[in-house]
Amino acid sequence: MLKIRAVEANGAGAAFCSGADRHTPPPRVVLYSHDTLGFGHLRRNLLIARALRQCHARPDILLIAGMREAGAFEMPEGVDCVSLPAYAKGADGVYRARDLQSGVDALRALRASMIRAAVEAFSPDLMIVDNVPRGALFELDPTLKLLGKKKGTRLILGLRDVIDEPATVRRQWLRQRNIEALRNFYSAVWIYGDPALYDAAFEYGLGGDLAPRMTYTGYLDQRARLASPAAESVRRALVGDDPRPYVLCMVGGGRDGAALCQAFAGAQLPKGYRGILVTGTQMPKEERHRINAMAEARDDLEVLSFVREPIALHAGAAAVVAMGGYNTVTEVLSLGRPALIVPRAKPRAEQLIRAERLAARRLIDMLPLEALSPAAIGQWLAALPGRPARRGHATPDLRGLERVRELADAALGRPALNLRAG
Repeated sequence: MLKIRAVEANGAGAAFCSGADRHTPPPRVVLYSHDTLGFGHLRRNLLIARALRQCHARPDILLIAGMREAGAFEMPEGVDCVSLPAYAKGADGVYRARDLQSGVDALRALRASMIRAAVEAFSPDLMIVDNVPRGALFELDPTLKLLGKKKGTRLILGLRDVIDEPATVRRQWLRQRNIEALRNFYSAVWIYGDPALYDAAFEYGLGGDLAPRMTYTGYLDQRARLASPAAESVRRALVGDDPRPYVLCMVGGGRDGAALCQAFAGAQLPKGYRGILVTGTQMPKEERHRINAMAEARDDLEVLSFVREPIALHAGAAAVVAMGGYNTVTEVLSLGRPALIVPRAKPRAEQLIRAERLAARRLIDMLPLEALSPAAIGQWLAALPGRPARRGHATPDLRGLERVRELADAALGRPALNLRAG
């Protein structure tokens, strides 16, 4: 049973108000993501970690990530990672152990103890929890109790723009006592979205006494990733000197992306174009083998299971075919490439809701999953030559990273560092 103890809103940030002294040790920040399906939560936290390293406070950052693939991603200077043994979340929404033979209860206990131990040893001044106030399967409860007793860490909940259908979220959050956890542990909620596109606080009933804690940062502009060494390495290795324009197809971790990958692998590309398809490491082996066999029969399609930093591929693509996760869509918004989004509707309707809102603004094209076929993708691709990069209007606010830096500096008791050009 979760016992609620209040956390002081001003946390330990005051200890750093005199931080102009160069001998003052840097503050510490923990970023937690449960990572039960795909790479979206981890990629978002990595992007935020890069932004936080540009804060005035220049914090040391520890990522707590829910899968071993975290170690394969490029870590910015001053950032390190603890990788937890992984859950797998099925299409039915049920959690299982992904690789270990233990039951899910034993795995939850193991992860919970690892998280608590890491946070206690690192002793952060700020902890940003991604998306789930009490963690996957409530694995953050021991850590919340620890921090509630110590009162030395300011807790922030970071939410993506859309979680699920409003009625579903309201029921789940009340049943799981997430609202109670918000009131008693978290000093603020940062929503990485634009209320003009989707007003998450209103839709999910996060008003009343919680309203002052809500801040919309805007969407997280993905272009910051283009400057990383990993992005340049990917561009050289995979784009290379091939003069043919290419269409990129990506499905995140790949566990639920087989249908889209097979449709793309069977679709006809425009004459003179080639395709690059990234299946993800979490796709079942038999599905990957089937897709690889389809690609071997073609001379215009390359299949990859994993790309360390795919933003360079996205930036160079003539068009993108993808599912509708937060990071993929914000890449589309940031880079302006023509995009066909095929959103999933289960186990959450998040991708579908997001894609419908963006399609209504003509910022993307959307293909319902039930209409997916090689012919449908081929028909969309046939109109690709000459298509403008962006046909829509009223692009959502993309200043999220700038605001996250400002909010983090304020939370750590430091004045914001002005990083704007000019």
